[in-house]
Amino acid sequence: MRHRRRPKAPRTRALTAVLAGILGAGLLITGAHAGPSGDSGETAGADRPRGTSAALPEHALVGYLHTTFANGSGYTPLSEVPDSWDVIQLAFGEPTSTTSGDIRFELCPQSECPNVETEEEFKAAVQEKQAAGKQVLLSIGGQNGQVQLKTAAARDKFVESVSGIIDRYGLDGLDIDFEGHSLSLDAGDSDFRSPKTPVIVNLIDALKTLKGKYGEDFALTMAPETFFVQLGYQFYGPGPNGAQDPRSGAYLPVIHALRDDLTLLHVQDYNSGPIMGLDDQYHTMGTADFHIAMTDMLLTGFPVAGDESRVFPPLDPGQVAIGLPASAQAGNGHTTPSEVTKALDCLHDGTGCGPYQPHGSWPDMRGLMTWSINWDRFAGWEFMKNFDSYYGA
Repeated sequence: MRHRRRPKAPRTRALTAVLAGILGAGLLITGAHAGPSGDSGETAGADRPRGTSAALPEHALVGYLHTTFANGSGYTPLSEVPDSWDVIQLAFGEPTSTTSGDIRFELCPQSECPNVETEEEFKAAVQEKQAAGKQVLLSIGGQNGQVQLKTAAARDKFVESVSGIIDRYGLDGLDIDFEGHSLSLDAGDSDFRSPKTPVIVNLIDALKTLKGKYGEDFALTMAPETFFVQLGYQFYGPGPNGAQDPRSGAYLPVIHALRDDLTLLHVQDYNSGPIMGLDDQYHTMGTADFHIAMTDMLLTGFPVAGDESRVFPPLDPGQVAIGLPASAQAGNGHTTPSEVTKALDCLHDGTGCGPYQPHGSWPDMRGLMTWSINWDRFAGWEFMKNFDSYYGA
């Protein structure tokens, strides 16, 4: 059964060594780039008023666009992104320092990207994409963009600087792609429902402030690695004896606190070691089985660190997309189109499931995310074409 893409009204919101082997290398594993610089607080503003973002289609295709760097795949101007892409994540906004909270975003230098747009051309392309019903978001973080909001001052600077970028380009929202050491849990912070760690609490507060500032239709997405989400089924934070990696499951309190505001969660099902599923078996990336097991955890819920009194509740299917590399060059864990199709058939319809049997079927699961649009173009648009074929675009 194939799932047609048709417009849909917005859904109801409804010990250490072992762990070190699980954590992947992050989104940006090929051609690391230097962080952007310049004044992100300038407000030149697109004309589009806030709160008018397009609704997502029933099944959406999400992709990251290398906007501040080339990364070996070549620079793709925003205006040349095909219409199949429903959500375009501009990669990346990065901080002036790890703890400053001061986020900067500038277009790729011409010396690195000879075909880069001018600022005005880029703003015009944002408006053109929005007029075509697409969402254009600022993605913060990536492999190099470590963000630790340790203080109230850093939290407030984060809000101020991110607002400046959103206003400058007239963007639809924000994507949080914190990797590496951005998020970790302090000793004694053991309940995801009531976090105490400053970097966690301040991030939650900052995102709620931005959501409140821009309104209900402000898009908020997240792209954590499996280490920060599904690994939480086994390990959460440093553990009672302090023997675990404190980053284990560290995204869970952020996702949980913002679940009513969250547009999409697209966990990176790549650059990952084996992760235990709800069947208490380890699953390995690059297969349909891995995507089925990891997604089932999000849509079924799971006890955190095995504690049945602390269950991470399931997300709405419309909030969940599967994150994959666009090609073998884009990241470890590339999944062939046939295996992607198997995963979608199983999760949407309960058909063709393999060793892992999910706890339901979810025809309204939102879709797919990829790193990246640039790498997909480099590989002849295989990822995009498979998505369009499956959903009948």
